[in-house]
Amino acid sequence: MELKDKILNKKAHIGIIGLGYVGLPLGLTFTEKGFKVLGFDLDKRKINLISEGRGYIKHIDEKKIKQAVKSGKLNATTDFSRLHEVDAIIICVPTPLNEHREPDMSYVEKTAITVAKYLRKGQLVTLESTTYPGTTEELLLPLFENAENAGKNKFKVGKDFYLAFSPEREDPNNPDFSTASIPKVVGGVTQQCLEIALVLYNQVIIKTVPVSSPGAAEATKLLENIYRSVNIALVNELKMVFDRMNIDVWEVIAAASTKPFGYKAFYPGPGLGGHCIPIDPFYLTWKAREFEINTKFIELAGEINTYQPYYVVEKSVEVLNKFKMALKGCKVLILGAAYKKDIDDMRESPSLKLIEIFREKGAEVDYSDHFVPKLPKTRKYKYDMKSVTLNEKTISGYDLVILSTDHSDFDYKLLAKKAKIIVDTRNAFGSRSIKAKNIFKA
Repeated sequence: MELKDKILNKKAHIGIIGLGYVGLPLGLTFTEKGFKVLGFDLDKRKINLISEGRGYIKHIDEKKIKQAVKSGKLNATTDFSRLHEVDAIIICVPTPLNEHREPDMSYVEKTAITVAKYLRKGQLVTLESTTYPGTTEELLLPLFENAENAGKNKFKVGKDFYLAFSPEREDPNNPDFSTASIPKVVGGVTQQCLEIALVLYNQVIIKTVPVSSPGAAEATKLLENIYRSVNIALVNELKMVFDRMNIDVWEVIAAASTKPFGYKAFYPGPGLGGHCIPIDPFYLTWKAREFEINTKFIELAGEINTYQPYYVVEKSVEVLNKFKMALKGCKVLILGAAYKKDIDDMRESPSLKLIEIFREKGAEVDYSDHFVPKLPKTRKYKYDMKSVTLNEKTISGYDLVILSTDHSDFDYKLLAKKAKIIVDTRNAFGSRSIKAKNIFKA
């Protein structure tokens, strides 16, 4: 049976490499549509939890995992030699930046080398990891054409195997959109590759959007996130300008939002977080240098957004001065460790940078976030910190409270009543019409 027929008959076995915030929900979506999924990950903890029908990402319903495992639709392994068992291989591994803010392609490259080792005829490989235009054809294609199983003769793309790029569009814990309901951009190396990839995704995604090449698909993902980065930088800059003018940027945004055309609201904050917006623009700026182009607009937006945690600390110093207090020796409580509200995802969270800056300036820092009971080790930070439980006693014990992530379950009225000084970076108190002399915006 050819791959297309296997997919249409839901006999195709789907392999997902990387069982994180992208790979796990994608795998579950395939199982819900009747496909068998084999997940691959180097993290044995994730494999063990899935095998037990348990979850490790809070916003993903554990019942879905349990049901998929119990039905035999979902299995997980650390044994990558089993890649030969699947018909479609979907790569969902991280693409972070290194210490020089350049693309760290090690996860994609190592994964591609492993796939090339086990690639067999008739398989489809799709890369979903966000990356620079050219990755699929410049990095993956040569490895797969020279796969070990090809022997003396090279595998021919579009005939012996199929290769495509289809960027993930996950938005963790978004109540309005799930993996299946977000249209999916797909670009194939050849027309045959595109057709097979579209057949696969059409079985599980509400709508597919074919483009002319993997490069166009790669660029689409970057445009989406650069658009957000630039607009967030704009309102972050306006926040600082309007603050000097004694104008509330949140009031201005609310007023501008009443215009029914030509305007889309973006909101300032303590800095960018998540797996996309703080990182993706720099993939394009890096690649653009190869073509002797300086992406000044994108890089300026990055500078403004990167500065925001420092701005929050500067505003905090100003506020403390009004109360004749110094930051050095000050007890600071940061509310929220996740990068956005009501999730446990900490990737690139500005709260981590805030902890670093406050500590460097001599403050004693704690945090509170029931979604993140303990700060895990990240590529950059290795904090040994546990979440503080919020009550009247603990709140009043801090000199300064920084609202970094506006989780819905914080008791904002209690915080306003018991905290000595609050610096609100998300307009969390203002949006709830909570006003007090001890609340300041940053």
